Amino acid sequence: MIEKRRKYTREYKLEAVRLAEESERPMAAVARDLGIHPNNLYKWRQQLVANGEEAYPGHGKLKKSDEEVHLLRRELEQVRQERDILKKALLFFTKEHR
Repeated sequence: MIEKRRKYTREYKLEAVRLAEESERPMAAVARDLGIHPNNLYKWRQQLVANGEEAYPGHGKLKKSDEEVHLLRRELEQVRQERDILKKALLFFTKEHR
């Protein structure tokens, strides 16, 4: 039987990492008590250390810095398309006047 993948909220992950950090017990033992795989807890801690408040943005959501990059790339693509249209229009009109 295939086990359904469990999803954890941002708050759950933050609390689990806090419990592991404050506990004097090994992280693997804390993870077992919470019913999660120890690798999850290690990964969550690593993400929190690396990303701080932007850790665990949620399914389908981007960190603020990644979202800004995404928007800038979209805007750049639009500007490139507009530039290409203007180039084609310039070529078209300069050929007509010759």
